[in-house]
Amino acid sequence: MENIFKTTIETPVGFLELTGDQHFLLSVSFVEMPGVITDFQPDILQDSVVQILEYFDGKRKEFDLKLQPAGTDFQLKVWEEVKKVPFGKTVSYLDIAIKTGSKNNTRAVGLANGKNPIPIIIPCHRIIGTNGKLTGYAGGLERKKMLLQHELQFAGKMGLLF
Repeated sequence: MENIFKTTIETPVGFLELTGDQHFLLSVSFVEMPGVITDFQPDILQDSVVQILEYFDGKRKEFDLKLQPAGTDFQLKVWEEVKKVPFGKTVSYLDIAIKTGSKNNTRAVGLANGKNPIPIIIPCHRIIGTNGKLTGYAGGLERKKMLLQHELQFAGKMGLLF
């Protein structure tokens, strides 16, 4: 069994707990307060902290991290499509459903998106309703709105859509 390591960082959307093993980032969780931080921090956690902080400073629009999210084959397929949505852009659950095989999978895409264990880095906040409305976010709709506004600000777009 691989050792698991944790660290917590403070960001504009609250505390994030990062979990990884020696090689991969396994999860990012919204937490109310800092938790246990393991003494040893493998490179993947150190790199994750740096890249997340760069993202919030507006210096990073893409992440370059080794990820290993746990999920079903369908969830992994959805998350791969979600990772392709560019910084400052949004697509609908229907768009992702079509890319993963069927326009009838919209609800399944929403469920998979809600189970994303690595939010922000796998940018599930960029997935919105077909009508352009913010719907569902495991971290709460206020955080989703904050993340989208943050990206609009640093993507050079004026005005807020939400």
